[in-house]
Amino acid sequence: MALLVKIFKFLFKVFVGFIIVSVVSVIAFRWVAVPVTPLMLLRCIEQKADGKNMTLKHDWVKLEEISPKLQLAVVCSEDQNYLKHFGFDWGAIEKAMKANESGKKLRGGSTISQQTAKNVFLWPGRSFIRKGFEAYFTLLIEIFWSKERIMEVYLNSIEMGDGVYGAESAAQHWFKKPASKLNKAESAAIAAVLPNPRKYIANPPTSYIAKRKAWIMQQMSFWGNQLDYEKYNDEDEQKVKTDKQRNNKPLKEKRR
Repeated sequence: MALLVKIFKFLFKVFVGFIIVSVVSVIAFRWVAVPVTPLMLLRCIEQKADGKNMTLKHDWVKLEEISPKLQLAVVCSEDQNYLKHFGFDWGAIEKAMKANESGKKLRGGSTISQQTAKNVFLWPGRSFIRKGFEAYFTLLIEIFWSKERIMEVYLNSIEMGDGVYGAESAAQHWFKKPASKLNKAESAAIAAVLPNPRKYIANPPTSYIAKRKAWIMQQMSFWGNQLDYEKYNDEDEQKVKTDKQRNNKPLKEKRR
């Protein structure tokens, strides 16, 4: 019995320690640039094991230094409900589950928030344990970070080529220019390779990537070629005000 109590106390301390460290880490990365991610380190190990030269191109830049076109392109490509959801797009998840159950090609339902949580704090994989941690960290970043900050970390951390991470390195690698100078077509091309950045080529694009690029550009046009963070912030504030007004509205006296 005493042994079980000791084990329980140990596990409880581990749990509390994990909660504290994870919350502090998320809060810290609200302002601090993410220097390296687990995936970057894993890819370096894989390159070394395969006898290749270790390549890690990663230059952190502020969101203001990343073309708004690229910000819109990844939303159109990866998560069109990004500004509306709180980390999870349940409609996309349901569609992905149905597609996978029907035996079609595996389809992901991860949002930009989920991908950011996975890339910054976790290891690659599809296990239920990792998915559980992913959901936990997704909630944390949605609570403590703004949508702009999530986008900034996302576009500075994701894999955009073989050994290429983040918008600045990708822009230099694929188009020999800074991320701030990317135009609509170039942004769409980079977004088009995100499902498999080590296999696909943004420039010059294959026929498949060219089709994806054209579709993304069409979606960007539907969005008015801009991503308006303030619009959704204002809508949230207005909803809160409306709810307060509705709750504070005096009840009408019932007719007798």
